Amino acid sequence: MRGLSRASLAEVEERFNSVAGSADLGTLADELSAVADLFDREHGLRRGFSDASRPAEQKAQAVRALLAGKVSEPALETTVAAVEAKWSRSGDLADALERLSVVASAAEAESQSRLDDVEDELFRFGRILAANPDLRRVLSDAAVPGERKRELLAGLLADKVAPSTLRLVTQLSAHPRGRSLEAGLDEYGWIVAQQRQRLVGLVRCAVPLGDGQKQRLAAWLSNTYGRDVHLNVEVDPKVLGGFSVQIGDDLIDSTIAGRIEEVRRRLAG
Repeated sequence: MRGLSRASLAEVEERFNSVAGSADLGTLADELSAVADLFDREHGLRRGFSDASRPAEQKAQAVRALLAGKVSEPALETTVAAVEAKWSRSGDLADALERLSVVASAAEAESQSRLDDVEDELFRFGRILAANPDLRRVLSDAAVPGERKRELLAGLLADKVAPSTLRLVTQLSAHPRGRSLEAGLDEYGWIVAQQRQRLVGLVRCAVPLGDGQKQRLAAWLSNTYGRDVHLNVEVDPKVLGGFSVQIGDDLIDSTIAGRIEEVRRRLAG
């Protein structure tokens, strides 16, 4: 997430993993998100706790004094690990905590056998936003209180999506942290997919794929890449025959339009 130091992030994740097993994962996700938001809002706190020149033990004592009794022990220990780590910029501290709040939500979904649902629902909600500019405008408006956004999303999504999906969408809408909703949903989807070490492929086709077609395509891609591949399918009537699959920087294009474009490039060369 946002170029975090892998070594520092690994240290914090190790502490997180050691405490998450005994935690209420939904509560842990909410608390880590709230602490990340606190550090975003309070610039003095963020600078002080991310200052690499301050002794790690001193920062750990200070954050314990600040948060003890206000968050659960797993959230406190994860935050302590985050302030003890060394970051290249002050914003990395909040980024790391936000990332782990998403991981906690994904772990909750996995414990409920709903991780696939969360991946699909985050993707679909992004398409809902694209098709509903009024909804996107309200959820993106910094002047609209977070509580109002929570009420709106609860009315729209409660009982229709996994609890972890509702939490993540609400978290992102209330605290976008400088990103567009679409960019945030993509980022969250990538983190959720990582929990199973899977790649995410975006399939564009003119008509919906049947379950069997989707399974065969996913199996072929998994064999090709040597990793599980989760497919998000976008139906686009403008696609002329066949389909395309985008995985990271790789594009597999079997559409008529894609073949025509390839011919044009060759002729131009």
